[in-house]
This record gives sequence, C-alpha cells and structure tokens, in this order.
Amino acid sequence: RKSLPRYRRINRMLSNESAPPAFSRSNSQASMDSTSMEDFWCEVENIKESSEDGSEEATLLEFKPADEGELEAEWLQDVGLSTLISGAEEEDGQALLSTLTRTQAAAVQKRYNTYTQTLRKKNKHTVRDVRDIFGTNDSSLTFETVPVSPVPSNGIQLPGQKPVWKSVTSNSCLDCGLDKGSPSITEELSYEVSFSESITILPKTQEWPKNQRFKKEDSTLPKFIVRKSRFGLTEVGDLSPEDMKKIRYLSLIELTAFYDALGVELKRNRTERVRGRENGLFGVPLTILLENDQKKVPGIKVPLIFQKLLRKLEETGLETEGILRVPGSAARVKNLHQELEAKFYEDTFDWDQVRNNDAAGLLKMFIRELPSPLFTVEYLPAFITLVEKISKIKLQLQALHLLIMLLPEANRDTAKAFLQFLKKVVANEGKNKMNLWNVSMIVAPNLFIYKGKRANQQEMQAAATTAHIVRLLIRYQDILWTVPSFLISQVRKMNEAAMNNSKRQLMFDKGVRKLLRRKTMERERPERPEGAVTFPPYLQSDIPEGVIRVYAPLHSKVSMAIQLNSQTKAKDILARFHCENSRESSQNARGQIQSLHEIGGNIGQHCLDPDAYMLDVYRANPQAEWVIKPKAS
Repeated sequence: RKSLPRYRRINRMLSNESAPPAFSRSNSQASMDSTSMEDFWCEVENIKESSEDGSEEATLLEFKPADEGELEAEWLQDVGLSTLISGAEEEDGQALLSTLTRTQAAAVQKRYNTYTQTLRKKNKHTVRDVRDIFGTNDSSLTFETVPVSPVPSNGIQLPGQKPVWKSVTSNSCLDCGLDKGSPSITEELSYEVSFSESITILPKTQEWPKNQRFKKEDSTLPKFIVRKSRFGLTEVGDLSPEDMKKIRYLSLIELTAFYDALGVELKRNRTERVRGRENGLFGVPLTILLENDQKKVPGIKVPLIFQKLLRKLEETGLETEGILRVPGSAARVKNLHQELEAKFYEDTFDWDQVRNNDAAGLLKMFIRELPSPLFTVEYLPAFITLVEKISKIKLQLQALHLLIMLLPEANRDTAKAFLQFLKKVVANEGKNKMNLWNVSMIVAPNLFIYKGKRANQQEMQAAATTAHIVRLLIRYQDILWTVPSFLISQVRKMNEAAMNNSKRQLMFDKGVRKLLRRKTMERERPERPEGAVTFPPYLQSDIPEGVIRVYAPLHSKVSMAIQLNSQTKAKDILARFHCENSRESSQNARGQIQSLHEIGGNIGQHCLDPDAYMLDVYRANPQAEWVIKPKAS
C-alpha cells in the first residue's frame, strides 16, 4: 500500500476493518460520539481509497531525531539569534534583544542556557556566558517592561487580578464571529500588550483538564472583537517582507514565552526534507510553484491552479449540497488530475467539464500532495498542543494567532485564500447543508497528520482536536490575519536600534578614513565655509511640526502638505486628495483602490488602516515619508 503524500511514512490511514467504534459517552474520553464524527471517518476512507488507486504519488518526508541541544540551537537560529551560536561578537542580536519583554527575555535565556549547558557537557568550543548576552552587568541593555492591560475602571491593576473584559457595542473594532447563534456577550481582545505578559496575572496553580470536551454547535464558540487602537489595525500584507521577517522572529519568541507562562511544552518536529517535484501542479513545493507562476503572472502570491479551483467552486459550487463532503468520482478525479498537469499552463483545459464535487476533490488533493504540510511539519505538534493543553478559547486563539504569524509567506497566503473559501461555504449552509462543524470535520484530515491504525478512544479525541483547530481557523480568521500591535511596536524599536548601530558604525568608519587621509596626503580645503554642516534630508525640510507632505505619484496633483490634528485620520487625507483630483483625475489612478503608506524611518513599509489617527502615527515615526498608492493585492 502506498503511503499518503504529505502524511509520509509516519502516517498510514485506517485499514478497512478499523471503522470508528461505537461506545457510550460514559467511557469515552471525548465528547464526540461516532455519529458526530462520521464526516471525519468518511473523509479518512476517501483519502485512503484515493491513495490506493494510485492517483496520489507518495513524497517522502522523514523525521530526523534531534540530539540534545540541537532543538535549542535551531530555535535560536529561527528567532534571528544565530550569532549567539556562531559566537560573533560584533553581531549578537542586540537590536532584537533590546526590544524583548520580561517573559520573552526569560524564554530566550532559558533556551540559551540549555544550549550552552549541552555544549559544556559535550566539551565543545567555549560559549559566551548568558550574562554577557543579556547584559546582567551592563546597564546599556534593558528589557521592555510592558504594563498589563486592560485595567479596571479605577485604573489600578492588582497583583494576581484577572483583566476585565467588557461587553462593547462600538463599531471601531474588528468584529469576528458568525452571526448565526452567536452568544449575546462579546469578549474584547487587546493587541496592545504582549500575550505572555498578560498570562502572568493568571493563577499559577491552575490545572488544565486532561481531556477537552468539544461541542459541535457553532453557538458554543464565543464572539471576539479587537478594539482598534489609534494606530488602527494592520493585516499581514500591509507590512514589507523585511518587517514581516522580524514579525516571525518575535512571534516565535512570544509563542515560546506564552507556552512557558502557561506551563505548556512547546513541541516541535525536526525534519529532514526531501525535495519534491520542480514542475507541474500537484506535489510541487509552494515556493517553487509560485516561482513558476510568477513568470506568467508577476507578483502572484497564491498558486494559479489553487486560485482557479477556488474560483470554480465559488462560482458554481457554493450552493451544491454536500460540497466538500460528498466525494467526486475517483476515476474522473484521476483523469482530471492528469489532464490538468498536461493542459493547465497551455490554457487548453476545459473547466466546464469539471463537476463541483470533482473540483472539491482536486482542491483537497492539492493540499494533501504538498511536499510539506500547509501549516508546516515543524509546528504541527504546537497546533495540537494548543487545544489539548490549553482550556480557554481566548488563550487557544492567542496561541493560534502567533502560529499563523510564524507561517512562511507562501503558506500563509495560500492558507488565507483557502480559509476565506471555507468561510463562504459555511455562509451558504442553508443550501449546501454544510455547517461550520461539518466543514471542519472534512478539512481536518487533509490538513493535519493523523497517526495510528486503529480507531481507539485516544485517536477519536485527536480527531476532534484537529477538527476544533480548523473550526477556530475558519471562525476567527479575520483576527488571525491581523498583526498584533505590540509586535509592530517591537519591530519599530528593532529598526531604530539597528539604525543607531549603523550610524555609530558609519561615524567610526568616517573617522578612520579621515585620519588615514591626513596621514597619507594633503587635501584641498573645501569651498564651503568652514563650520558648515550638512543635514540629512529630513532635517533640511522647512515643514513645521505636525505638518506632513503626502505624495501621490498616480494622481494629477502629486504632492500636498497637510496640517495634522488629533482627529485627522488616514481616510481624511485620502478624501482630500480625491477631492482635489476629482476633476482631473490621473488615468493611472482610475479604477484602483488607493491607500496611504508609511515608508521609511523606523518601518520598512506600512499600509495604514483608514481609521489610523495620523498625528499618533507621525509622532511614532517622524522620519517617515507618506505616499498614496494602490494597496498590494
């Protein structure tokens, strides 16, 4: 029997005789009985059958056992602190370390301690003392002390006191939750404070239940909203790739600190990847597939074949009863698979011949055949742990949020497109008979590794766990694609620290060159008056405090100075430009949605929320340039 692609050698599906057993709730560790799990097991059998008929080729991805200390070394590399391992004195991640909160710093110190102790046991090369890294005896390095919020109405946060979550009705927030059956009480989330810092006020003696109980009714999930700060909300695509790389560094540190604060082990797989196919559609790594697609459509972020399958289903399949659940013909899906491989890039494939259930089968096949899982092999255990070891939905959501921030760009963009489609499927439940739990049960086996050959009680619980994760991903996806503002603040501080280091190095280099010139040759006196000083461009400007110059290269009026006040929002500036250019609008700007961007200074590039208060953003980054241009798709 061929192993399932993407499940690899570690994953063999159930044999025909291992149907889910029927057992009473009294002796079940899970809250799901065999009836409510029927969709999951049917999907498992469909996957097994498609593997056995040879329609899916196996791609091996083997797990490599990690030696003592290797996981810590990989962790330090993944958070951008590889110089702590190499021992380079000139680059020890000071810019990153200087932005860490107390809990984040403790997480880094714990992993570095474990790593150095392992090296000493193995009699390896000399390592730097942790006190040298964290500046225990150096007052120049301090960690960010983040206040715990939100606070009670009296403004006093007592030790050990839980935060107060208020019911809100304002529209100045991100409202996440399906309206149908939503509970009347709405819980507010805050992005202003590090998640791990907030955990420090929870009782340390809290015990998590050994077995979670899941209810399939959609109404059991709470409704969350995220209150917009004066900086607005930032989506993952609103930041430059360079800043998103730093977000990933900080997210892994924060996730580790978050799990540490909860007393939960952050499990991670160490894998040895086997390169997949380099051409074709199915079984090709996302990065390679996108490289090939970008030759045809520059700047594309989601594979063309995946986009086409989603579009096909959205146009004709959302109202199909049992879509995703009812399998298409295995023979037809196999033939369509082969025909797509041959004709897709030639634009000769006839999409009208594809039935909706067959298109859904191809969509799930694409996900299963990825050489590496969509949510990455490394952190699949962390996804499972957040449900098995963390009891509260709010804490699960915060952990899931950080895991999404960790995803590589190609995985994150593809997952976002997929989850947006699943949300549309659920929205058409009245016609397609697929509610949130049904969809989650079908999708879970295609996304997550399922271990075991017999359907025992433990495996039944694991099935419910993966389905619950998918349910959270679909229900709260609007929250998950938003970058927490405390991480953006840390990125700003990283960039400022890096700029200060560069300036100091530049001043040193200039001093050395000047000294060498004096000792080797006579230089002519410059023509400019003695004592004249050349200021950087942002200091040469005659623009007064609180006034910004906004550039709009695609408009007929390309520049405008705007006086900011405490109520000026980004959308006000956009409206001002629209009004000024309405009569003689540039052809380039027509038909495009324009956004205000913050560029340079302590941020790479930041597409601003229309509700962002500009005076606050300006004060946070006075050296930035302000440009109106289309938002990246």
